[in-house]
Amino acid sequence: MATSENTNSGQPNSPSRREVIRNALLLSGYTSLVGTGTLATGCATTLNRSDAVTSTAFSVDEIQWLDEVAETILPETDTPGAKAAEVGAFIAIMVTDTYSPEEQALFHAGTRALESECVATYGTGFMGATASQRLSLLERLDQEQITYTLNKPADSAPHYFHTIKQLTAFGYFTSEIGYTQALRYVESPGRFDPCVEYTPGERAWARHA
Repeated sequence: MATSENTNSGQPNSPSRREVIRNALLLSGYTSLVGTGTLATGCATTLNRSDAVTSTAFSVDEIQWLDEVAETILPETDTPGAKAAEVGAFIAIMVTDTYSPEEQALFHAGTRALESECVATYGTGFMGATASQRLSLLERLDQEQITYTLNKPADSAPHYFHTIKQLTAFGYFTSEIGYTQALRYVESPGRFDPCVEYTPGERAWARHA
C-alpha cells in the first residue's frame, strides 16, 4: 500500500491523496467521518474483502464483523444491503488510509466497546446475537450517540457509533449497489434537467462528484 503524500511527485501542482479524499468527503457531505478532521495520507484503489485484509490491519473476522454491523444499519430489503456492498471492507480501508493513528485507536476502541455492550446485554458477541438483538442494541447506541453529539464540546471526539454509522452510510451510498439500486443514477455527462418531477416515496437521486 502506497503511503506517499503525492502520487505524482514529478508534478508539484497535482493533488495529493489527502486532498483527493478530503474533496470527496466534502462533496459527499461527510466532513465528520474523521474524528478531528485530520486526514492521514494514503488511499486504496480496491474495496473488496480480500484486498482489504491484505492492505489494512483488519483481520478477516473484523471485516466480517463490520459487515454484520453495517447490514444491521442498512439491511437488505427490496435492494441489497450493506453486506452485499462490502461495506466492511470499505470501512477497513477508510480507517486505515484516512485516519490518524490516534483516530484509528479510537475507532478500534469503539468496536470493542460495541462488542462489550452486546456481551453485557445478551451474553453473546455481536456475531452470535439474533437479528432482533442486534437491531435493539444498535438502536440504543444510536440514541446514545445522538444525545452525546448534541451535548459534547466542539473539540471532543465523536461517539464511536456515530463514526460507524456515518462510515456505513458513506460506504453504502457511494458503492455501485448503493448508487444504482438504492438510489437512482444517471451517468453524466448527459442532458441537464433542472426540474424533475418527484413522487413521494420514490428513491432519491445519486450525487455526481
